[in-house]
Amino acid sequence: MPDSAHLAARLRTAQPCLWTNPQRQAQPPAVVQALGRGISLQDTHAAAARFARFAGLLAEVFPELAASGGVVESPLLPAAALQPALGMAPGQGRLFIKADHRLPVAGSIKARGGMHEVLEFAEGLALQQGLVAPGGDYRALATPEARAVLGRYQVAVGSTGNLGLSIGVVASALGFQATVHMSADAKEWKKDRLRQRGVQVVEHTGDYERAVAAGRAEAAGNPLCHFVDDEQSVSLLLGYSAAALHLQRQLAEQGIAVDADHPLIVYLPCGVGGAPAGVAFGLRQLLGPHVHCFFAEPVQSPCFLVQMLAGPGEHPSVYDWGLTNRTEADGLAVPRASLLAAGLMQPLLSGVFTVADDTLFTHLVQVLDTLGERIEPSAAAGFSGPAMLAGTPAGQAWLRSSGVGAVLQGATHLVWTTGGLLVPDAQFAGFVQRGRAVQAVPVE
Repeated sequence: MPDSAHLAARLRTAQPCLWTNPQRQAQPPAVVQALGRGISLQDTHAAAARFARFAGLLAEVFPELAASGGVVESPLLPAAALQPALGMAPGQGRLFIKADHRLPVAGSIKARGGMHEVLEFAEGLALQQGLVAPGGDYRALATPEARAVLGRYQVAVGSTGNLGLSIGVVASALGFQATVHMSADAKEWKKDRLRQRGVQVVEHTGDYERAVAAGRAEAAGNPLCHFVDDEQSVSLLLGYSAAALHLQRQLAEQGIAVDADHPLIVYLPCGVGGAPAGVAFGLRQLLGPHVHCFFAEPVQSPCFLVQMLAGPGEHPSVYDWGLTNRTEADGLAVPRASLLAAGLMQPLLSGVFTVADDTLFTHLVQVLDTLGERIEPSAAAGFSGPAMLAGTPAGQAWLRSSGVGAVLQGATHLVWTTGGLLVPDAQFAGFVQRGRAVQAVPVE
């Protein structure tokens, strides 16, 4: 069976598979075009500068950011102890985790993009209304007078969970009215946490796509409402991309080189695509040809992979492939990819692979047992990456064609986790129980 037919067959039958991108450009263009807009590393630096301007205010409104001075960042964790459990043989490189499951405030990678877009909206209003002067102290936005002005405006978003949590928490903390449209697969504890923050939660019986559409339609009728559009937002994407600048410093601090003899292979869980595309864009622009980014999706929700396989002008859904879009990885339960993210990734992405839900829970338990880290199922998606490259025909072919196989011993494998910090104990215990049950079933 030809490779493309084999891939399509595995996709349709919800079996794990790997696709590698024939259009990837080794040297990324300085300006990448997506949906008619050019995006460059300068935009990433501008997003990082916005975070810096707001740091004092964030430290004031979020006690958990006081120690970091308002910086929202996660550690880079060595994970050599996990390598045997993942089947990584000696000579296949070193494993690290970019621990966004520890990100404060929102407890997930969505703290990056979601926070950035809310801050950009707040900044525009604050300058327009004279609440702060250019170059002034943004802590002025914590005063009752400023909050009264911002309180006339609404911030809304459609979400499966973590983005809504991020947007709702940050928007309400700054004084905005906040509304989160939640899809049917959103977890109850995330809705509860939002309501405790005074956020209006609108529950929908449909999937992610329908929740976003409902939120977008409602916001269109309110001139004082800013809708955070996960499918089309450049601001969200650039907030995620700023993570690359901090990671570059972390790599240097740990003596990790990124060059022809030491490639960096990054595995990113993917839902609609904005978060992983933002991170991948920042990394490729900053670190160049020797960064290889792979997206990881559930076998029933591979929306980004089906978009990358689509022809010009097509925008397919996973339902078109006979898939259910049902997965325990709620943040990844998306039927149709962001065209903005897909267009941006066309020259930059190395590939996409899919993962079965049982494997997510297995990796969740392995991460807990070897490293003591608590992640949620969607955050576990990337841990299948090294085995996909070394242990499948498609992965081995990519290692040969890319030249990475010849220098694999010097490679750094970086799994980007995405959520877990705020998961309630009872919920996490259920995750562990399922993971242990999967581990106990003998492999045929």
